[in-house]
Amino acid sequence: MTARIEHLVTSGQFSLDGGTWDVDNNVWIVGDDHEAVVIDAAHDADAILAAVGDRRLTAIVCTHAHNDHVSAAPALADATGAKIWLHPDDLPLWKLTHPGREPDAHLADGQVIEVAGTDLTVLHTPGHAPGAVCLYDPGLGVLFTGDTLFHGGPGATGRSYSHFPTIITSIKDRLLALPPETKVLTGHGDATTIGAEAPHLEEWIARGH
Repeated sequence: MTARIEHLVTSGQFSLDGGTWDVDNNVWIVGDDHEAVVIDAAHDADAILAAVGDRRLTAIVCTHAHNDHVSAAPALADATGAKIWLHPDDLPLWKLTHPGREPDAHLADGQVIEVAGTDLTVLHTPGHAPGAVCLYDPGLGVLFTGDTLFHGGPGATGRSYSHFPTIITSIKDRLLALPPETKVLTGHGDATTIGAEAPHLEEWIARGH
């Protein structure tokens, strides 16, 4: 059975630096009829559990540790036995949301997460957050970017732990080098492709944020 990608939108709040905003998050489930991984357990563990159903959840992968992307991870892990994976550079952000709970395992650049016969390769893409990662699957032709790259440009870098020149370097060196037809599945909002975003790099740099 070929792996497939399922999409769930959950709603809640993002809080950092004393501000709080209402947000809708994309939750991605990659798997087949038997097993799956969840990318970004946002806001609503019950909704994610319902979408996973009776499949074995093998991993909860965090693209970064902003609270809106990890808020439901511990409850989902406790309900399923799946490990929570996070890049260690994002532990300071993680601890803002879950001070009493550590992630179960650390993501590393180049690591491969296998599920349902497909391989998700971890690309460390700091900038929006120090430990931000994207997950690339050439077999499915998709890149899960979290909040690193969106339809229309890079993720926000105006708050703590973020850095605009770093996110530009990550996108330029790690993401825009991928095949142009690669579908970009983001942490919020609509999908895009590498080919649709690549021509706008200089505009983003000129804009400077």
